Amino acid sequence: MMRDVSLYLADLEGAALQGVDLHGADLIGANLSGANLERAGLAGATLIGADLRHANLVDAALDGADLDRAELAGATLTGASTRGISWHGARLGGAILPADVQRPRTTSDV
Repeated sequence: MMRDVSLYLADLEGAALQGVDLHGADLIGANLSGANLERAGLAGATLIGADLRHANLVDAALDGADLDRAELAGATLTGASTRGISWHGARLGGAILPADVQRPRTTSDV
């Protein structure tokens, strides 16, 4: 369990973090590109400006997470819970979102 841990600017590219509890974690600016976060607990986590390109977020718990300005191009969020998520300015080009989520209007798809 890694609840409320600070991983500010951490380089976790390609990390195997499936099922890890990162509830409330500080992941501001972290590099999680290509990381496997399947079933990870990221509720309430701060991922402002994080690089999540091509990350596997299938079935991840993202409720209340802050993904403002995060890079999610090519990420897979199928089945992820996203209630109350903030992703103003996030880049979602090619991201696969949960079926019940519409792309935010303030999001760049470049």
